[in-house]
Amino acid sequence: MAQPIRINKFFTEHGICSRREADRLIESGTITINGRPAKLGDQVSSDDVIACEGRVMPWGRANLYIKYHKPVGVTTTSESHIPRNIIAEIGHPQRIFPIGRLDKDSSGLILLTNDGDIVNEILRAEFGHEREYLVQVDHPFDQSFLHQLSRGVMILGSRTKPCRAMRIGHDQFRIILTEGRNRQIRRMCQALGYRVTKLHRTRIMHITAEGLRIGEWKELTSQERERLLQAVGRDRS
Repeated sequence: MAQPIRINKFFTEHGICSRREADRLIESGTITINGRPAKLGDQVSSDDVIACEGRVMPWGRANLYIKYHKPVGVTTTSESHIPRNIIAEIGHPQRIFPIGRLDKDSSGLILLTNDGDIVNEILRAEFGHEREYLVQVDHPFDQSFLHQLSRGVMILGSRTKPCRAMRIGHDQFRIILTEGRNRQIRRMCQALGYRVTKLHRTRIMHITAEGLRIGEWKELTSQERERLLQAVGRDRS
């Protein structure tokens, strides 16, 4: 039997909705535990039958969301025959897979999960979820370079979406994208006559790599998880 947890945490750990939405459902009287109306603060375990509007919510396998500080040299793939693939590097006992990609020559934050439904909700460009990077190029640039990046650059047959690019050094800049084409930043810089020498992702949406050492991973905090669920529309309030 699993250790008892608060009823609202059951809903967030199983990827059903955010804790705030779970509390709202509990207060509305639509959640039952073993046939009786649930109350805020109730504790539940795998022996309990939890239902929402009469539909039983199985315990099953909780959805898992991990953030990983990927080193240079690790390949973002689930294919086990690839040396230093990201799954082998993390070594998690559950079957997980990466959300999106971060190329072998780049480092920084990447998310992994066993929740297949959330992948497109995060990656689809029309949702406009931000990704932030620190970039170094092979020679100094002027302000027009940043303006061109921000307006959009022709790569792979179409123009990239407008973004934000800010100088942090004579050959370094910070860039915030809302789309994720294959090797997008490297291709954008190449189209403008520059070669990327260092690329590091620091943020995906509200989640950062702060506090993670290179090669380290950890599960999202409850706050990070709740905000993630809200951002992809699983908070229906």
